[in-house]
Amino acid sequence: MAENGTVVREFILMGFQVQAELQVGLFFVFLVIYLLTMAGNLGMIVLIQSDSRFQTPMYFFLSHLSFLDICYSSVIVPQLLETLNTDKMVIAYERCATQFFFFTLCASTECFLLAVMAYDRYVAVCHPLLYATSMTPQTGLGLVAGAYAGGMLNSVIRTGCTFSISFCKSKHVDFFFCDLPPLLKLACSETRLQEQVIYVFAFLVITTSISVILISYLFIIWAILKIHTVGGKARTFSTCASHMTAVALFFGTLMFMYLKGNMGKSLGEDKIVSVFYTVVIPMLNPMIYSLRNKEVKEALKTAFDKMRVCKWNKS
Repeated sequence: MAENGTVVREFILMGFQVQAELQVGLFFVFLVIYLLTMAGNLGMIVLIQSDSRFQTPMYFFLSHLSFLDICYSSVIVPQLLETLNTDKMVIAYERCATQFFFFTLCASTECFLLAVMAYDRYVAVCHPLLYATSMTPQTGLGLVAGAYAGGMLNSVIRTGCTFSISFCKSKHVDFFFCDLPPLLKLACSETRLQEQVIYVFAFLVITTSISVILISYLFIIWAILKIHTVGGKARTFSTCASHMTAVALFFGTLMFMYLKGNMGKSLGEDKIVSVFYTVVIPMLNPMIYSLRNKEVKEALKTAFDKMRVCKWNKS
């Protein structure tokens, strides 16, 4: 057994450890959220690809955000549902490391992508006449590729550092997926160096992304203040409102989770926060960008009208 010092080759995810009746309820809640996440984000991607009005850098970035949310949710939720269905789940060491890698890749890339989207809004608002020449398709593709490359680098380093640790205290992971805080509690080797490297890179990813976002929005706010008409200010601000909401939700929960001083000491609290940014936020993002976006609402209305006409013609 792991408790007598042998190296762990598999883990047991303990999930939420609640009463059976509540587990059934949670299973259906998370299943509905997952289906809504898939439908909302896939719908957003299809809408952007099929409507000529959305062939712009902003919607190109938004389609990649939807893609990341699909991947993000799919890395976590199916396993979460399996854990709820079986009370606890055995996961192989290699599968745990793979999940950890892709979870980190999606989260890190989303940080950089949100920063790219803030920069896009800065160019659109502060330099509208140069927007078409500055944000070319090649530029947009390069920025997205940079976001994925940054996410990949952080994921490789974070996963390598975490799984270079020897786990032998126990094989029971008091969490619903393989994340850093619960895994560190199982370490039986010195982890100080690995933790320092992980935290330095996490700090760099979050602070670099937030710095780009804050600087971009400072210039945007300054540009909005110089607009003389109230209607003009409102229209300009509305183009950024959805992105600001998504940024606040995503980075707020990430900073609370990973930059707080007692990370891993209250796993019950960590589970609640993790559910929010791994399960709930991917569902909310397409709603945020569709409900607050006039163009998306009009495109959705057009699509539903076409579906209604097709259905009427068939009948």
